Amino acid sequence: MERLYLEKLERWLTKRNRKPLLIYGARQVGKTTLVKDIFAPLHFKKVIYVDFKIDHEARVFVKNNVSAHAIVNYLSVRNNVVIDEKTLIVFDEVQECVPCITSLKYFEQDYKSVPVIATGSMVRIRLKQLEYQNSRIRLDPEIERERQDGVNNFMFPTGKIDHLNMYPMAFGEYLNARNKMAYQHIKESYSKKEPLDPAFHKMAMDYVYEFLCVGGMPEVVQTFLDTDSFVEARKDLARLYSDYLADMALYQISQETIMRTRALFNNVYAQLNKENKNYKISLIEPGKRNRDYLYPMDWLAQGRIVFKSNQLKERVTLPLREESESLYRVYLSDLGLLAYQSGLNGVNFLDASKRNDLAGLFFENFAAIEFGTRGIPLFYWKGKTTSELEFVLNLANSPVVVDAKKNKGSLASLEVYRRLNPSSLAIKVSGNGYGFDESQNLLTLPFYYLGFFLDENLDSIQQTEEI
Repeated sequence: MERLYLEKLERWLTKRNRKPLLIYGARQVGKTTLVKDIFAPLHFKKVIYVDFKIDHEARVFVKNNVSAHAIVNYLSVRNNVVIDEKTLIVFDEVQECVPCITSLKYFEQDYKSVPVIATGSMVRIRLKQLEYQNSRIRLDPEIERERQDGVNNFMFPTGKIDHLNMYPMAFGEYLNARNKMAYQHIKESYSKKEPLDPAFHKMAMDYVYEFLCVGGMPEVVQTFLDTDSFVEARKDLARLYSDYLADMALYQISQETIMRTRALFNNVYAQLNKENKNYKISLIEPGKRNRDYLYPMDWLAQGRIVFKSNQLKERVTLPLREESESLYRVYLSDLGLLAYQSGLNGVNFLDASKRNDLAGLFFENFAAIEFGTRGIPLFYWKGKTTSELEFVLNLANSPVVVDAKKNKGSLASLEVYRRLNPSSLAIKVSGNGYGFDESQNLLTLPFYYLGFFLDENLDSIQQTEEI
């Protein structure tokens, strides 16, 4: 299945000052398939693939030999291959062998012409664990054994590698896989800044509702494309959901943090579905506060399983930054997992007569995914009373508010916001067609246009910093 990340890999390959590439991403978002099964066959006849999760011999060797020269010799002899600029080296599951990440520095120094890609589903989480090791927090016995292996001496190769974040499919990728002609038509219509014909608009919105139910996990999407069955897709979602819960036992500092991480994850839908969408730890564990859940929340965020949105109050200043550790919202990085967590039947998404019963939180989470997968930090705005707007962007050094609603909705909150923050532009993302109200400087984007708008303006939008 085609992924739009392929274009990013191809740009990386032809960069003038290319460095080893480290790809981050949650479980099952398609990292290995993209690199090994799609990208590599298109560009290389020689590929050396090492999976540190199952390759014990390679894991031991690299832990004891971070020199790129030693690793190249070892891989060359083991695979009976001359390694040169026409050879792609792929290190998979590098969180299982963090010295390999250190070795990327030496690949950049000594083997610039050899393309190297490292991938991992929990790299950031593993690195956070090493920070805890170095701060001498009491660890579980298994983690203490890792310390004895020398990984506490790990050094991140800052400035020596390129980075790529991978996520489940955002809507554009899903639509491209679902109906390539529809994707191209919508993309071209957006480029002309024209609304879709009503019949096409209905079709596009049907795909949006479909996406709310299926989500963007590649395996789930492929199952749906192969079977045209939401029931079969939901079976895959159930298994993935269980796998995610199981993964939350990895790289934790105690049994208590495992339980809290799972509780945070399991409660995303419930917290978004209440009147005040702010995440309240006390609703999970009475008497506890945010500081008691800092590590579990960080585990989910670093694993790219959730997106955290921070509150901005009243007057907005740039650059956008977190104002309070205790006021935030949480969104899942995949809508299929959110739909599964909600317990709602697929009929609620697919039957037009039932869609009015769908909570607006699904559409907010849709927008959060469009932002988050592009590295755009999430912020929402809250006025003194009930006024609020779901998202705030720093666009061309100007705060731009984004109101994400299932239907058109009221402009009351926008009016309150603009009294405090005169703004050049406001955006409403909804199920309505494209339009621009010059008198109110208000751009209306249908949900299926949001990703194209962000891509067009991405160079002008404040983004998160990478490690």
